[in-house]
Amino acid sequence: MRAQISLVTIWTDKLELMKEFYSNVLAFEVIKDLGDYVEFKNEGVRFAICKREVMYDLSEEYKKECKGQAFELAFPCDSPEDVDQSFKNIVSKGGEAVHEPKNMPWNQRTALFADPDGNIHEIFAEL
Repeated sequence: MRAQISLVTIWTDKLELMKEFYSNVLAFEVIKDLGDYVEFKNEGVRFAICKREVMYDLSEEYKKECKGQAFELAFPCDSPEDVDQSFKNIVSKGGEAVHEPKNMPWNQRTALFADPDGNIHEIFAEL
């Protein structure tokens, strides 16, 4: 095995809501839609969402209710002003506001929002 990430998949019970969010709110282009699996166009690491039930035959773990913040996706913005505008845009289209844009001690402007499953993600720009 190489220490390299090739694919990030978000497992969900709300595939249609998540597909709508990532394609219409965050503007990811759908490149593969197999019904229970949707892959989006993304430079670098492949990015997908998939119904949890697809994996039920492989492991009982996929049947367990998912709770808490297990991961975060971080989306770069072109400028601190872009963070502010992007945050407003995401929230106006149905993203859940978690934390308004703020200048952080690590020299970035950052804002947090949640997807329909409650996963909290970040948008950021260097200051």
